[in-house]
Amino acid sequence: MRYFMDISYRGTNFNGWQIQPNGVTVQEELEKALFTILKKETAVTGSGRTDTGVHAMQQIAHIDIDEIDPQKLTFKLNSFLNGDISINGIRPVKTEAHARFDATDRTYHYHLHQAKNPFKKGLSYYFNPELDIAKINEACEIIKGWQNFECFSKVHTEVNNFNCEIFQAKWIQDGSNHMFEISANRFLRGMVRAVVGTLIDVGLGKTSLEDFSAILESNDRRRAGRAVPAEGLFLQKVVYPEDIYLD
Repeated sequence: MRYFMDISYRGTNFNGWQIQPNGVTVQEELEKALFTILKKETAVTGSGRTDTGVHAMQQIAHIDIDEIDPQKLTFKLNSFLNGDISINGIRPVKTEAHARFDATDRTYHYHLHQAKNPFKKGLSYYFNPELDIAKINEACEIIKGWQNFECFSKVHTEVNNFNCEIFQAKWIQDGSNHMFEISANRFLRGMVRAVVGTLIDVGLGKTSLEDFSAILESNDRRRAGRAVPAEGLFLQKVVYPEDIYLD
């Protein structure tokens, strides 16, 4: 049977999601734990990759295994996995359901704080300069009306196109704490961190709204802002059609 796993992880100590030759990854740790419990190799397919240091409040991955008690497997996995990963739940899905290709909506949050706070270290980007939030949100409105985001994509990326349907983009301030929320049907490699870096330039007055639009039109990564640090980025939510679930 095929099951979806709902996973959270703190990405600080991982070299991203996907298994690679050098460095510990979330996918590798999950597959090792499943092998220990089920006594056979089990591939874990995620809804998408997260880079080194990026966190997830909700990552979804599918596995193909013999029919099991989801609650018991959840408990066993949480017993084996270290404190940086937790399994929030496991649900049976239709055999053809796919964690990556069937996702209809993905949401990322980027956290930034302007007052030094040791308890936010590794989970939010400390950035002290003042930002024009109203101007940033005007740029967010431009993002929502755009489709081609090649200017925010890492170069040499193997994709068929750079089009994304943006459902939400907004910057929220709560005192000295800031959060950028963006939802879309898909994201390009490095896209969110590049968007945030460019929005910060707008908020600092370095990039005008006209310049921001020109950057989007250029399809040139070199014209966009820097990629902000990974520590503030969270994969927040992944949405699927309800009819793929069996429970």
